[in-house]
Amino acid sequence: MASILRTLFTWRTHNQFFLHIDGEKFYPRMLESIRQAQQFISLEMYLCASGKVFDEFRDALIAAAQRGVAVRLLLDGFGSLQLNARDRDLLVGAGISLRFFNPLSWRGGIKNLLRDHRKIMIVDKTAVFTGGAGLTDEFVPIDNDTPGWHDVMVEIRGSLVTDWQWLFDRSWNGIRNRFKRRLFDASFEVETRQLASGMGRVAPSFGPQAQLVLQSLHQQIKFAQQRVWVVTPYFIPSWKFRQRLIHAAHRGVDTRVLVPGTYTDHPSLRRASQRYYAKLLHHGVRIFEYQPRFIHAKIALCDNWTSIGSTNFDRWNLRWNLDANQEVLDTDFAVQLVDMLDSDFANSIELRQQDWQLRPWYQRCLEWLAGLMERLSRELK
Repeated sequence: MASILRTLFTWRTHNQFFLHIDGEKFYPRMLESIRQAQQFISLEMYLCASGKVFDEFRDALIAAAQRGVAVRLLLDGFGSLQLNARDRDLLVGAGISLRFFNPLSWRGGIKNLLRDHRKIMIVDKTAVFTGGAGLTDEFVPIDNDTPGWHDVMVEIRGSLVTDWQWLFDRSWNGIRNRFKRRLFDASFEVETRQLASGMGRVAPSFGPQAQLVLQSLHQQIKFAQQRVWVVTPYFIPSWKFRQRLIHAAHRGVDTRVLVPGTYTDHPSLRRASQRYYAKLLHHGVRIFEYQPRFIHAKIALCDNWTSIGSTNFDRWNLRWNLDANQEVLDTDFAVQLVDMLDSDFANSIELRQQDWQLRPWYQRCLEWLAGLMERLSRELK
């Protein structure tokens, strides 16, 4: 399957990429696109919960459907458990096509672990939004004492829209469908030639069947010369991933990992990830813990190559989830990302090897226990 996917998702030129940082920026931009839609809206979302954020999207989608826009909404059966019956009824009653990926079932057994973790919104043939955020109130500040989660969404305009639409259609029609040859709209291809020639590629993951996001990242780390920066809210890396980071640091590449500090939605996973720090720090990999709030973004930056999307670089995520990232080769976009990450690193605590070696014994015990629990859960088959 991996070889088939490589031919389906190739590098494409004539694209524009826009980086939207935090919910205060990307939610209004997404809602504006929904309100401007004329033909169709395709929305695939993992985390979706009733609340202020979803109210705005629900109303905008209903208004779009009422003016004749075809709206398809694909939600994960587990990630949408907090979407109440009223919201579901309002969507369906307005003529919106609503489907749930792999609804939880007592008979499902271990298949219940397979989740659609993607975050994709496609509007007409003009724009795609993808990143790490769901439609929940966690991504916007509630008050001055409760800041929203730190995340990003990428807006894509150009030839890549067709690839994202194909990926959505495949999930919508059922993940077991065989790959079919895609027919591209020639007029659409002509229109995109008027845009900037930014290069990009869709990088999907289909659980253990094909992990192109990670394979691509490994290749980019291997040949990076200037920097390897990885941002992830859950850092449970494979041995091969750790070795890639170590080898990059040995070559003199600026190798950094940015992870959450005390603000996290899964403290046990933070503890489990910390058992890898000592060896990475010893070999020159720099580790930063973000302080102001929970950092939920999933980003890789190798020189000027970037990958942003829904993929957490941890073994559980790569084993069980459907994910997708946008890969970008665009200097201007990389500069924007570097500016953001420079600020994020400045608002983080860098862990030092000498200090990490002096951490108390009870912290080491918590790391060991959390690591044991993570390994046991990973053995589920």
